[in-house]
Amino acid sequence: MLNLEWFRTFKAIYETGNLTAAAQEIFISQPGASLHLSSLETYTGYRLFERETRKMVPTERAVILYNTIIDPINSLVRAEQLFYRNSTEDKPTIGVGMGFETFGHTLEQHISKLPFDLILKFGEPDLLLHDLHTGTLDLIVTEHKSRLPDVEYTAFTKERMVLICGSDTDTAVLHSLVQEDKTADIRNWLKQQTWFATVPEMEQIHLFWRANFDCQADFKPNYIVPNSESILRCLRGSGGFAVMSDLLCKRELDNHTVQLAWKGRANMENTLHFAKRKKTLYAREIRQLEKILMDTWLQ
Repeated sequence: MLNLEWFRTFKAIYETGNLTAAAQEIFISQPGASLHLSSLETYTGYRLFERETRKMVPTERAVILYNTIIDPINSLVRAEQLFYRNSTEDKPTIGVGMGFETFGHTLEQHISKLPFDLILKFGEPDLLLHDLHTGTLDLIVTEHKSRLPDVEYTAFTKERMVLICGSDTDTAVLHSLVQEDKTADIRNWLKQQTWFATVPEMEQIHLFWRANFDCQADFKPNYIVPNSESILRCLRGSGGFAVMSDLLCKRELDNHTVQLAWKGRANMENTLHFAKRKKTLYAREIRQLEKILMDTWLQ
């Protein structure tokens, strides 16, 4: 009979392109993964991969099979995450969605002490809201609000996009231009500076530019780094500029490892909300998470 585990192993091999990596990804032995693949090929009657040195190349039949099973397999994975319970303790599992940067600055340091299991998901606000609505997630942190009747929002803090720079950056010229309200000169001076950004924060630079100078940012950052923590580490004790949420850099601003260069002429402020379903079995656990997040932001 067909074993669904064969499909899970096939998907892992297809996506990793390597038998060893696939086995590690799904926590089985390499001989076990090889047996699953051999059994599936026998069942289908087709060779699914060409074995090359350190690489598994999918055949045309494998491509067709992958495209056929990927959506059902992903649905089963989501079902497994939704209904998973710890086998040794009857602990609830709470699904939480937020930005990766928000997680790193707030919840990450607390998760090992939580009295319940946690599944984190990072993604675009619309996708997180969809997962909240369908029950995959129980709580999300978002600046966006929808009109879904089963979702309620609680505003808990505000963030403002500001211009920051390294602690050793000379900002005397910038402050002078700001005091004199020389908008064009501010824009031209900033374009000549060294800029840091992440891929998502490149959009923040464009928004900041449009809000304050009423035009597109016609330059590219000098350095694209993985995340906001990387930006803050790069700025410490050096020069350079970045646009960032004042919440994400609050600790560094308080410690004077980076400095606030300019708040901008326009107030680029967002309200952050907790979003959750109105009817939930995990109200107590959600309240605990909300308290942790609020206390962390206010530190």
